[in-house]
Amino acid sequence: MTISATIRSDATRRTVDCWRRQTSLRRFYTALGIGLLLIAMCTAMWFADEANAGHFFDRLPHILDFLSWLVPKDWNDVWRALFDIASPHDKGSQEFNFPLGRVYLWGGFYLPEHFELMLTTLNVALVSTFIGFVFAVPFSFIAARNLTPSPVLRLVVKRFMELLRAFPEIVIAGLFAAILSTGPVAAIIAIGLHSIGALGKLFYEINENIDMRADEGLRAVGANWFERVRFAGLPQVLPNFMSYALLRIEINVRISTIIGAVGGGGIGEELKLSISRGFGAKTLALVLLLFTTIFLVDQFSAWLRRKLVGEQAFMMGA
Repeated sequence: MTISATIRSDATRRTVDCWRRQTSLRRFYTALGIGLLLIAMCTAMWFADEANAGHFFDRLPHILDFLSWLVPKDWNDVWRALFDIASPHDKGSQEFNFPLGRVYLWGGFYLPEHFELMLTTLNVALVSTFIGFVFAVPFSFIAARNLTPSPVLRLVVKRFMELLRAFPEIVIAGLFAAILSTGPVAAIIAIGLHSIGALGKLFYEINENIDMRADEGLRAVGANWFERVRFAGLPQVLPNFMSYALLRIEINVRISTIIGAVGGGGIGEELKLSISRGFGAKTLALVLLLFTTIFLVDQFSAWLRRKLVGEQAFMMGA
């Protein structure tokens, strides 16, 4: 009995010693990796500072100086710029010509210019997300390992979706802008193509985790591939598909704003011009409108996601 206890004690001691050595080695490698990363970052920043004609570190204390021109002389000009109301400071310059941007609908009723630009940005995001969703759904079922037996077909579809999301939207938009001229069409194509690749990857990963018992039952009664996908796969994954699509809308609203700054139309282009010209009131009005719109889109998508997935799923997660 004593010998057996001694053997177990020695084995336990060796296990503890081994674990301590592995832990110490892991901590050493972690510290070494962090140290090398810090050295690389400091070296890169030093090189960038030396290569920068303005000297980054010398100008760093002035990084917030640009905020000074964002402070308007009259804070009411922010609301006037937002709703295209005439400003008492207007002396014919473009900085305060708020009423000139009105989009008249009928009679004296008009839509403020920035609201019309925001609607264009939202339309770009919605249309491009719809295009991405329509194409990503069938591609995701073809790319799923448990639903498509052909490895060649799966490989082709996966590589195609990787190609679509490999390039940033702004690069694709620049390419199509050179072909189709600047405007929302180039932005829709660019964001739509990238959305196909991004949503397709998320969707096929969901498809590979579905319960296959329904698929096996349909296959036993002679159902073809389309019928199995339609009646066994799609009902299980559709709520998650819609949830990711709503998330993609939020992302595409931000992306369409960025692409608008390089000629894609919408509020992004006006925001870039306003910042470059130093129009403080207009810039603040555009930032306020953009922030409010993104907040409302986020809240609406969260509400709709709960309706689609079900309140019970969120309660279980909590």
